[in-house]
Amino acid sequence: METSIPLLFAAVVGFQHAFEADHLVAVSNIVSKRRSTLLAVKDGIFWGLGHTSTILLIGFMILVGKIAIPQQVFSYLEAGVGFMLILLGIYRLVKFFKYKNNHVHLTSEDKNHHLAYSVGIIHGLAGSGAMVLLVMTEIKDTLNSILYLLIFGIGSITGMLLAAGFFSFPFSKRFVNSDLIQTVLIFISAILCIFLGCFIIYENIYG
Repeated sequence: METSIPLLFAAVVGFQHAFEADHLVAVSNIVSKRRSTLLAVKDGIFWGLGHTSTILLIGFMILVGKIAIPQQVFSYLEAGVGFMLILLGIYRLVKFFKYKNNHVHLTSEDKNHHLAYSVGIIHGLAGSGAMVLLVMTEIKDTLNSILYLLIFGIGSITGMLLAAGFFSFPFSKRFVNSDLIQTVLIFISAILCIFLGCFIIYENIYG
């Protein structure tokens, strides 16, 4: 009974985790290039799959492999996520100016989801150590600990697909038929991504 209680809340915790600030600014930059809400939702799913893959991998290393990873390592991994956010924001601005100069529409129908999956994998590094350690203190059984991480992952995938779908609305011609509004939103999301990335690096390296 004691074990079943945290397992029941794993999906809820994972769902809430998807709506953290660094996740939202990342996904807003990814889906800002989408004309289709469906493609944006798929980006959210792939982000969640990548995020879950990393957490499960680190979970197996710590829980099954009994590998001790120093807390300082996770601080550097968090800083790496900040660096990724900076690159993601710059990448979106470069893509924007490229499309603008070539008179191509600000969004596209590219069905490749590699970027979302890759960002999800890197994002899984942020807080993964703390997540595994929290599970270890709540659940003593290794199998149930892995099950918790899996259910947590399902919750985060669900949350991120909803977030991706929501953030895609302003970039879809069905909802906003204005290149000016889309341009402003692209700039805001990219700049927020860069600034948050800088803050995360500072907090984990110099904080």
